Amino acid sequence: MSAIVSLQNVVKTYTRGKQTVEVLHHLNLEVDEGDFVALMGPSGSGKTTVLNLIGGIDHPSSGEVVVAGERIDRLRGSRLARWRANNVGFVFQFYNLMPMLSAERNVELPLLLTSLNRQERKRNVQVALSVVGLEDRIKHKPAELSGGQAQRVAIARALVSDPKLLVCDEPTGDLDRATADEILHLLQVLNRDYGKSIVMVTHDQKAADFATHTLHLDKGRLVEEPLKTEA
Repeated sequence: MSAIVSLQNVVKTYTRGKQTVEVLHHLNLEVDEGDFVALMGPSGSGKTTVLNLIGGIDHPSSGEVVVAGERIDRLRGSRLARWRANNVGFVFQFYNLMPMLSAERNVELPLLLTSLNRQERKRNVQVALSVVGLEDRIKHKPAELSGGQAQRVAIARALVSDPKLLVCDEPTGDLDRATADEILHLLQVLNRDYGKSIVMVTHDQKAADFATHTLHLDKGRLVEEPLKTEA
C-alpha cells in the first residue's frame, strides 16, 4: 500500500527573539493511503506542527514533505493554495465557520478556489451535507446549530472538494462525550466507506480508539506508546 503522507528527516524550528526552538527533530513519519491515524502527545510535542506541514499551511525548516504524491514543501503561493484546495480537507476544534454565512455557504467556501462553476459547486455542497446528515440545515447559520451540527458542517466543508486526505485538529475537543462519539463514528464511516485517509490530533485516548493506528509524539520525535499507569 502506498503512503499518502511521507515526512522524511523533517526539522522545524522557530525563532523567538534570540532563541531558536526546534519543534520537530529529524522526524520520519508515514501514513498509508486509507489509514485513520490518531496522533497523540503532550502539549508542545509538535502535533499541530505536523498537521500544518501535512496540510501545506506551514513549511519545514529542512526535510521533505510528500502528500498525495506531491512534494509540497517546494510549493508556494497560488500553486500551493490550489493543491491544498484539491487534496486536503481541514477540520478544527472550534469549527472555524463564518458566522454570517449559512451552512450551505460555509461548505461552499473551499470550492471558490477551484474551477467549478456555480451549478457544480451547488451539487457538491448538497452531496457533502447529505453525507454528514444535514440536508435539513443548509440554510441555518452557525448560531442556529448545535455544537455537533456545527462540526458536521465543518466536516462537510472539508469533504466538499472530495480530497484524498482529512486532517483533524482536536475535532471533538469542544464537544460532550456523546456528541464526540457521533463525530468520531462519522469519521470512521468516511474512512471505511468513502476511502478517506485521516490524520487526527487528539489528547483523548477514547477518541484515538476510533482510529486504525495511533502514533505518539514527544519533543518532536516519534516515541513508543507511553506506559499506562494504574489510576
